[in-house]
Amino acid sequence: MSAQVNCADMPDFHAAWSLSRGRFLAELDGLSHEQLNWRLYPGSLSIAEAAIHTAGIEVKFGCAIEGIEVPAELTRVAAAATEGVVNDNPFPYSSEEMTPEYVLSVLQASKDIVEPALLDPTAARREVTMVSALGPVITGEGAMARLTFHAAYHQGQTYQVKNAPGFPA
Repeated sequence: MSAQVNCADMPDFHAAWSLSRGRFLAELDGLSHEQLNWRLYPGSLSIAEAAIHTAGIEVKFGCAIEGIEVPAELTRVAAAATEGVVNDNPFPYSSEEMTPEYVLSVLQASKDIVEPALLDPTAARREVTMVSALGPVITGEGAMARLTFHAAYHQGQTYQVKNAPGFPA
């Protein structure tokens, strides 16, 4: 049995997103290049890939909500929303590229794109439709609801990876 949630009763997408995203960023704080790119097992996402994927979702959803094209400099970030994560294609970045500085820079760029919609979830922004990373057509409201927990999902994964046997010191 699933409970229906009326997102109109949840006016503060930004507060929930900020909390979950802040906890994710705290898990990333101070990680080395080696730690960001370590894999728990073959085929698993590295912490860097999870972070760039999170930024990719924010870029894709933010641009769709605002009705703008993905900026040219963020096309690979946007591709990371799906490539190598929800399909069998290669992830759009090599481990060499995913430095701590780069990971934080794309998370800042994605924040700059998506935060205005979360701060002001107007009816027009809520009613936009788009295809989600997993395939179903969703509204802007659905995208904002997903954004509120997405970073926390990957924060939990990051915590598990950081505490796994063999994680680099």
